[in-house]
Amino acid sequence: MFKNELSLVPHLPGSYQMYDKNDIVIYVGKAKDLKNRLSSYFTGRVTGKTKKLVSEIAYFKYIVTSTENEAFILELNLIKKYDPKYNILLRDDKSYPYIEYIRKPYPRLKIVRYLNVKKAKDRRLFGPFPNQYAARRIVNLINRLYPLKKCEGNPKEVCLYYHIGECLGFCSKEINNSKIDEMEAEIISFLRGNDTIIKDKIMERINYHSEQMNYEVALDLKRELDYITIILARQKVELTDLVDRDIINYYIENGYISINFFFIRHGKLLGNKNEIFPIMDEYIDEIEYFIGLFYTKNELPAEIIINDELDAEVLSEALNTKAIHVQKGKKKNLLELAKTNAKISLQNQFETIHRDEQKTIEANEELRKLLNLDKLYRIDIFDNSNLFGEYSVSGMVVFKDGKPSKNDYRKFKISLEKNDDYNTMKEVLYRRYYRMLMEKTEFPDLIILDGGENQINAAKEIMEMLNLNIKLVGLKKNNKHRTDDLVDENQEIIPIDKTSNLFHYLTRIQDEVHRFTINYHRQIRSKGSIQSVLDNIEGLGEKRRKALIKKFGSLKGIKAATQEELADIIPENIAIRLKEYLSSLDEIKK
Repeated sequence: MFKNELSLVPHLPGSYQMYDKNDIVIYVGKAKDLKNRLSSYFTGRVTGKTKKLVSEIAYFKYIVTSTENEAFILELNLIKKYDPKYNILLRDDKSYPYIEYIRKPYPRLKIVRYLNVKKAKDRRLFGPFPNQYAARRIVNLINRLYPLKKCEGNPKEVCLYYHIGECLGFCSKEINNSKIDEMEAEIISFLRGNDTIIKDKIMERINYHSEQMNYEVALDLKRELDYITIILARQKVELTDLVDRDIINYYIENGYISINFFFIRHGKLLGNKNEIFPIMDEYIDEIEYFIGLFYTKNELPAEIIINDELDAEVLSEALNTKAIHVQKGKKKNLLELAKTNAKISLQNQFETIHRDEQKTIEANEELRKLLNLDKLYRIDIFDNSNLFGEYSVSGMVVFKDGKPSKNDYRKFKISLEKNDDYNTMKEVLYRRYYRMLMEKTEFPDLIILDGGENQINAAKEIMEMLNLNIKLVGLKKNNKHRTDDLVDENQEIIPIDKTSNLFHYLTRIQDEVHRFTINYHRQIRSKGSIQSVLDNIEGLGEKRRKALIKKFGSLKGIKAATQEELADIIPENIAIRLKEYLSSLDEIKK
């Protein structure tokens, strides 16, 4: 299981994410060695919940980090983001542990878990830390080394901590502020990463107790010393300025670009995005275009850090954000780490991408020849969903050069009030291609209908009505509802070899349109409202749709209303558009 994928995983630390067949993250983990850990799931013997987890894994992804501590922090962020169902142990963790230092009314140190704290003058946060237990050990250690306030409340008399030298007696003694200042400076310096003073203090205590032959106390202090390295481990994924930024880098090989985004929010790496695509132009132009396109659809941070080859000035102006180059420090390390992830992704996926692309090209060409088409660049595929006899919808997906073109996908809410596959297909095709005629947009080379003769007849009628000459084929199903063959506009059966790349290609197309349409149908059903049909009218927003439904009660009532009656509720130009739209639907049904 996953033998080929596992062979490509590196022996490096990182976080991994398990996905199910619905592309949902079901488990997030970390590992010092990604290859060994992932292999253990699929090559070793697993039991209990782990066995159940493995049975649901459809595929996995991973992000390489510099250290295991970084992997742990990333794991926490990803669990917080996805809340995977198999990450049971961390379900109750609402945030990450921090160490909080408070100066007034008394200096004290404690563990806190809130992130968005308003930092007062005498309140400071340090962290987050890899785990709460280690952070608590550090707090306990500092409390042993420095006489901070440790008890709760405000007792009138000094307690045991004062008598053993671990508190200055803040509740009843006058304390010299200079002594607090000195103590505070050392503690804060330590928490910021300067471990020299603390280590020296611990070693002094260890030597003292060893000389006094208090070996157990000396050994205990030695154990505490070991935990310092946990708190001071350099977390390259953590940037202390808390600026929202993306780190973008890329790797190029074999005519392909692999570009990787690290998304850092409030100083924490939330995850990454990696995209691989062939070089079609100058690679710098390709990358800058991809970045620009990406941010038309995604959150724009306050800052993006980019490779020196890219034009920071151009990107800053185009995106209206700060694009910068970095030469050293943590940001430079993150930039190099982004390139490492881009490189590993490309090297791991190149053979698969290249092989799949060749299969797709061959299958698309085979389909072109089979149907005697001059070219086959764009395919429009339609599917209807009439589950439960209500909320009928249709979906259209588009494949270009054998690949999904998701920007061209379309959803259709059907005006028919009963199951009628024939007239549903007529309505959808009329609306789609009448609009394309009006807008003079790109027509497909082929229309595929997820159905047989009935839908072909409906499509032919609309093509004749609109005077269009587009090749039509249907996916004919057998009695087990599985696609067997193609059927053309003349009702002739075109057999397909079930072992061919073409058959798998058509199956992938069919699965995609079915998935898209069913998901949309579920959305409409969940809304359960007749206003969904009215979504197709430009200028008819949610407020106006609700007003129409409130006035006329149903879609049937809206259809029966006069244009003047509609104009009492909505602007006259939209009322005219609505009447024309409803009339065109009635014409199709005749």
